[in-house]
Amino acid sequence: MYSAKIKVTLRKSILDPQGKAVEHSIQSLGYKNILDTRIGKYVELNIDTKSQEEAELITDEVCKKLLSNPVMEDYTFEVVNVNGN
Repeated sequence: MYSAKIKVTLRKSILDPQGKAVEHSIQSLGYKNILDTRIGKYVELNIDTKSQEEAELITDEVCKKLLSNPVMEDYTFEVVNVNGN
């Protein structure tokens, strides 16, 4: 079994109004040294397959087809073997 840890973020060229709202709130708490805040998604998947390559392929396909909007978002992921084999 493999575990995929996925991060989906807005592309740097896309305005992040949620991130700006959080940044403003953080600064209003007195943390004036916070200069840029971006909000994203974090997803974990457990994948029951026999190979690292297949787990990575499945993860990539799920990201492209469901978890990210390729026009506005980028994603990165890490797949690790949780069986220790």
